[in-house]
Amino acid sequence: MKIRKAKIEDLETITEIYNYSIINSVATFDTVPKTMDYQKEWFYHHTDKYPLLVAEDTGGIVGWVSLSQWSDRCAYDKTAEISVYVNKNNQGRGIGNKLIVNIINCAKKKNLHTIIARIDGENEISVHLHKKNGFNYIGSLKEVGFKFNKYIDVHLMQLIL
Repeated sequence: MKIRKAKIEDLETITEIYNYSIINSVATFDTVPKTMDYQKEWFYHHTDKYPLLVAEDTGGIVGWVSLSQWSDRCAYDKTAEISVYVNKNNQGRGIGNKLIVNIINCAKKKNLHTIIARIDGENEISVHLHKKNGFNYIGSLKEVGFKFNKYIDVHLMQLIL
């Protein structure tokens, strides 16, 4: 398993993994699959400060992780939001953990101060994964998402580097 910086050639697989989550889960509150044009713009927003990494094995890309700008207000400049997704056929193999460890190391090198995770209230596996990597639960936003005909809570977790 190799963790590396994403290349534009990886974008189709990254998008497939994400679109699967859009259609089949509440891991994201997006409700409409992303187009490649949209994803290209998203891809180029991932700079050195806000990296996009992929996990690659012999079968190709099996997961990805990114840091994104938390807010465009200057005082939030050292805060980022984490997103991590693993292909449905490769979950439970420790890939998400490896991706998170690597993105945390990137954040430290870029002198970020804190990483925020927003996790759907039903996703105990993701909560556990983030806790394992030093994130602390800081609260919940009740019924802020509506997907699959139900309201969904969001847990906020934070890692101070």
